[in-house]
Amino acid sequence: MIERTNDSRRAFLAATAATSGLFLFKPLCARPAFTPEAFGAKGDGITNDSAAFDALARAVNAARGGTIVLRDRTYLVGAQRMGRSRRFSFDATPLLELRDCNQSVLIEGNGARLRAPSGLRYGVFDRGGSALFKSMPNVDGRDIATPYHAMIQIERCGEVVIRNIELDGNIAGMVIGGQYGDTGWQIPMIGLLLRDNFGSESITGVNSHHHGQDGVMIDGLVNKLIGAPIQRRIVELRCAHNGRQGLSIIGGEGYIFENCSFTSTGRTAISSAPGAGVDIEAEGGKTISAIHFLGCTFADNAGCGMVADSGPSSDARFIRCTFVGTTSWSAWPSKPGYRFAGCTFVGPLVHAFGSANPADATEFSDCLFTDNPSSSPYGRVFAEPREGLPIVDLGGAKGGGQNVRFIRCRFELVGSARLPWTLASTYTDCTMRQRSPKLSYPRGTFAGTTHITGLVDLYGSTIKGRVIINKKTLP
Repeated sequence: MIERTNDSRRAFLAATAATSGLFLFKPLCARPAFTPEAFGAKGDGITNDSAAFDALARAVNAARGGTIVLRDRTYLVGAQRMGRSRRFSFDATPLLELRDCNQSVLIEGNGARLRAPSGLRYGVFDRGGSALFKSMPNVDGRDIATPYHAMIQIERCGEVVIRNIELDGNIAGMVIGGQYGDTGWQIPMIGLLLRDNFGSESITGVNSHHHGQDGVMIDGLVNKLIGAPIQRRIVELRCAHNGRQGLSIIGGEGYIFENCSFTSTGRTAISSAPGAGVDIEAEGGKTISAIHFLGCTFADNAGCGMVADSGPSSDARFIRCTFVGTTSWSAWPSKPGYRFAGCTFVGPLVHAFGSANPADATEFSDCLFTDNPSSSPYGRVFAEPREGLPIVDLGGAKGGGQNVRFIRCRFELVGSARLPWTLASTYTDCTMRQRSPKLSYPRGTFAGTTHITGLVDLYGSTIKGRVIINKKTLP
């Protein structure tokens, strides 16, 4: 369990505000209030309220913004139209799609739950409703079906605030058809989609789970396209049991995630690659930079806890976060300028970014790397019991792991895992303990004082400080 104090939280927010040009939110101006009940919604968990939410969205769009007030009840949303699209055999009716609101948009959830009704189709189907199973990759887009594209979609709007709402995709209740895309089900079925909003974004207390694709997708803008620095802050977001990703970031700058969790992706009715807790992957000609995670958890996902490997992204900060790999790597940070401070990694990490420029290489400070099952909330750790996996494997890392830095880090291995496999990384004042009798290779440059317990080969390393191996100081 990570202890989070108010002082550290304030320090983090002050630091990120200073480095990213971010400012606190100003109060929302008074805007018209809208309720789904005014458009016919029942909110009884039985009646399908899709048409009411579509009408509500149209009214807010016509007003160019406003406040949406929901009640603490269950709204069933999601409906399909058969054969009305060349691309979709069963297309979704629009839900809460807010676009081009130049005034503020506030969604006051009040604990409401939006839940997709059972029995809708997701996957590939013929026009008669029978599932089709085509060879993969399948890019024939004429026969796909989805119960909704996004439960909430906010696009090209000014200030956006969303508070206290649950988005339940109910994927286990869907009729699952064949796969589409390069692998798995690459078909829209997203909880919350934020795209190209030019105002500040504040998301608090959203629980987005059991969606066929992503719990949340962020396709944001960079500040230079907006003309002014703005704040994008997401607090206590919960993304669990989604089919492809807990969170996909495919564009944007300056997002702060505080006390969020991204867990159990792919642990549901379907699983699609990458299957990560968080995937940072710029698409569509966009870039991603200055992303901050404070006190967040990335655990028990079918894929990596966090992966950053494709598209132009840089300069992410992870402070006091926990990464737990149960069936795959705990993290895959293969982009420049990524920094981890005070983080815990349970299970192996791979592909940290190496570079001849030390500023671009990945840095870990005051971090713990372990394979101890007791550190996993699920009691499982990704491992290779017979030979043992390196707890950090930079054998295939970009730049050969050059200048990747471990500062005051602890490597506490009690199972089959081995100490890091590195060639050109730097260790400063680290402690390493390995129980496995297998040989490990934490090679590189050693500064300060490093204590190692276990069977290691440091051939080719540069010793600038002291290295103590099994209580003996190297000459």
